[in-house]
Amino acid sequence: MLLAAVRHFRMSSNVQRLRDHDTNPCLAETDASRQCMDNNNYRKDMCASYFLKYKNCRKFWHAIMIQRRRDGVKPNMPTADERENILKSIGGTPY
Repeated sequence: MLLAAVRHFRMSSNVQRLRDHDTNPCLAETDASRQCMDNNNYRKDMCASYFLKYKNCRKFWHAIMIQRRRDGVKPNMPTADERENILKSIGGTPY
């Protein structure tokens, strides 16, 4: 019984981390993909453009994170405010 409670707690903290704008740069793309799937009875072919946007978002921010790690910048993932400034400096979202 205790083990089940610990597992539930871990999942809750993981869900919280994934819903945090500072740790998940692609939260809007995640939500849009899920909404598309809900609206289209989980037909993946109807949501391909949402999946591609999410994938490109993850690739973009992963590359930023890797570069910051190499440069010794902490935290590795820019905060939500930093990401907003980065996107403004390059003229909007590249994905």
